Amino acid sequence: MSEYSEIFDEISELLQKGKAKDIVGSVQKALDAGAQPADILQDALMSGMNIVGGKFKRNEVFVPEVLIAARAMNKATEALKPHLAKAGVQPVGKAIICTVKGDLHDIGKNLVKMMIEGKGIEVEDLGVDCDTQAVVDKVKETDAKVLCLSALLTTTMTVQKDVIDALKDSGVRDKIKVMVGGAPVTQGFADEIGADAYTQDAASAADVCRAFFD
Repeated sequence: MSEYSEIFDEISELLQKGKAKDIVGSVQKALDAGAQPADILQDALMSGMNIVGGKFKRNEVFVPEVLIAARAMNKATEALKPHLAKAGVQPVGKAIICTVKGDLHDIGKNLVKMMIEGKGIEVEDLGVDCDTQAVVDKVKETDAKVLCLSALLTTTMTVQKDVIDALKDSGVRDKIKVMVGGAPVTQGFADEIGADAYTQDAASAADVCRAFFD
């Protein structure tokens, strides 16, 4: 058991409760006590976010609670970033996320983004109503390993296929794993359009995304 387990548990609890103001102070307290930035990230913040993700999967907490917890996570990681950089701690890897062309929904996308970041992955968020060519260009110019495409309408879910086809046409389909999600999307549809993964909820999406980096 770590000598810092008590403060790590405190940070995890604050994250789960979404106490964004208090969590920064506790992170600083852990740093002052001599805890390694990577251990704070892994054993306090990421473990706390994993607990939230598990509760979300089991319907014990819902979207508002997850968003509040994720906000606290963001505050804490912002405070920790310079210390992680100084210690030479790198993200696990990089992912790109967006809502496809014609679709302006972003709550689901934001939730998935926050959950993936909670796994130690850097996420580039292209926003909503994303032009297909802009997505392809971003895949070409970054070393991202995963692309997450969100669509919340039956009229826009087909754009997920357009993006995959455009990646093929540009010769970059093999360099990236494509994950799809959103209310109307199913496993059958994901298989049909040639996506690498489909998940029903944000917590599962984060788990699957993280596995692509192993």
